[in-house]
Amino acid sequence: MAQYQEILRKYWGYDDFRGIQRDVIESIAAGRDTLGLMPTGGGKSITFQVPALAMRGVCIVFTPLISLMKDQVEALKRRDIKAAYITAYMSHDEVLGILENAIFGAYKFLYVSPERLGSKLFLNKLSRMPVCFITVDEAHCICQWGYDFRPSYLEISKIREFFPDRPILALTATATPKVVKDIQQRLLFREENVLQMSFARSNLAYIVRREDEMLQGIVRALESIPGSCIVYTRSRRKCRELAEQLNAMGYSATFYHAGLNALQKNERQERWRRDEIRIMVATNAFGMGIDKPDVRLVLHADIPDSIEAYFQEAGRAGRDGKKAYAILLTLGNERQIVQRRLMQQFPALDYVQGAYESLCCFLGIAEGDGLDVTREFDLDKFCRTFGYYPVAFVGALDLLDKAGYIEYRDEEEASSRLRIDVSRGELLGALFPSEEPLVLSVLRHYGGIFTDYVYISEDLLSTDTRLSLDDIYQIFLRLSKLHLISYIPRKHLPRVTFRVRRVDREKVSIPRSVFEERRRHYEERTDAMLAYAEAESDCCRSRMLLRYSGEEADHDCGICDVCVRKGEAPSQPAEEKEALRNHILSQLQQGPRRSYELDLGGFSPALLEEVIDGMRASGEVSFDGPLLVIAKPS
Repeated sequence: MAQYQEILRKYWGYDDFRGIQRDVIESIAAGRDTLGLMPTGGGKSITFQVPALAMRGVCIVFTPLISLMKDQVEALKRRDIKAAYITAYMSHDEVLGILENAIFGAYKFLYVSPERLGSKLFLNKLSRMPVCFITVDEAHCICQWGYDFRPSYLEISKIREFFPDRPILALTATATPKVVKDIQQRLLFREENVLQMSFARSNLAYIVRREDEMLQGIVRALESIPGSCIVYTRSRRKCRELAEQLNAMGYSATFYHAGLNALQKNERQERWRRDEIRIMVATNAFGMGIDKPDVRLVLHADIPDSIEAYFQEAGRAGRDGKKAYAILLTLGNERQIVQRRLMQQFPALDYVQGAYESLCCFLGIAEGDGLDVTREFDLDKFCRTFGYYPVAFVGALDLLDKAGYIEYRDEEEASSRLRIDVSRGELLGALFPSEEPLVLSVLRHYGGIFTDYVYISEDLLSTDTRLSLDDIYQIFLRLSKLHLISYIPRKHLPRVTFRVRRVDREKVSIPRSVFEERRRHYEERTDAMLAYAEAESDCCRSRMLLRYSGEEADHDCGICDVCVRKGEAPSQPAEEKEALRNHILSQLQQGPRRSYELDLGGFSPALLEEVIDGMRASGEVSFDGPLLVIAKPS
């Protein structure tokens, strides 16, 4: 353990481990299969990165998201730790080079997606690697009844055939007792071994707030709680529109969703991380691997599908240990919304059959053909062409995926392509000095580029030249305008891979295990989420969330909306509220104020919210954008 602490101090600057990090490290170092349950911000990555650095060989890390791979690899490289990742859009030569280097000990960490286990090249090279142990991040994805099931995760147990004596470390920030048991069974644990950190967050106040109008509710929360904020929404369109509305009202906001290209994602994420932008409006594509400890507020403007998803997203607030808030805003129509989602996620069989036929026609797959064929898939163009609603159609794709007809991926980006259209001498003679390292790097890494388009990796070129991704993009753009090169920037398009040959639509069937049981488990999760959102009992919010994950708290949190209501209601007589009401009115008579600019005059901040709520309800005051004003007589 002294060696582990020295590694922790050298590379991360921490003097000691926290939570169950020490226990997990000791367990995996002893060669035991281990499942670590740690809340968001609990430091999961430390539990495999530290012991791997003390062992011989490479640690194979399975993770579902390319963005997560990139973030972790870049973070390791900044600490001078050798790491690499492999994605489906790298060229064969790039993948081969990384795998060969891993065999000869060039990396301590190799990040891959579970789909990589379907590659004969990968399996062949893997069998020759000196592997110390295997890490499975986001391990809840292996459970078919979990909230984020990925079929490819079921293949991870194959790795046991290559390394029967190497331990597996499975990590997740959210899992019910049923999922915990399933993870261990799916990964063929030699014995049950679960180490769990308490999911209680003493600094995080969980709040559910009923609003008449969502935007005003968001503004009210932003005005009450200063600091960095994430606002989660369900749709890309709503994401963009809400960010535009907040900017128009004087807030600094941007938006993030899976449809943005890598440059846009990186730029927006970094500006938010550096506090140049206060508010990140995002879909659930944002957050995994984001290391920003001082988020003070996480707002949900749409109800999530499950407690697990909510717990994980809300947990991104207050990772620095200081007071933070997780607020779920509701409009009272959540049950109808969830019911509509259920119909979209599990459409009828004839709808799924029609969707399959249309998909095959759109992608040019003839009946009897298509086995192992992969096509880029422009969802927006498809829906315009065939008249489908995107959300319902994606539900059909998901069922076809789970039933084994296709594999649908909506997270990866097609690589950029580059061709040099002039001679080497002519190109080099036209460069500015600052551009030469980039072009020389391209010539070193990519052959055949003078005769045809070649897939390139801006990330690789950035690492090689220390130029930013934006600098690389601008250089290629300038050279393209001079007709020296032809450059096609990478773009985000989903991919569809056909796992079987195309069949007649009438032969498409969805097994009961895929449709009925998955639907039932989806309903169970949404019912639990609705019960949390609609709860009118005196049960502490934190207790409710912990109980769902199998943990019993020994005391109320004291800071959620339920606890505050219970604890403060008896001590605030009508006279005190009336005094604060008059105090607020006297300040607003001098001009509009932001709510957090009001002089409290010794009154409780919680009482301030309650009194303002009452004044709004009675029509005495209202919000004009972010400003609280005395309401005009009707």
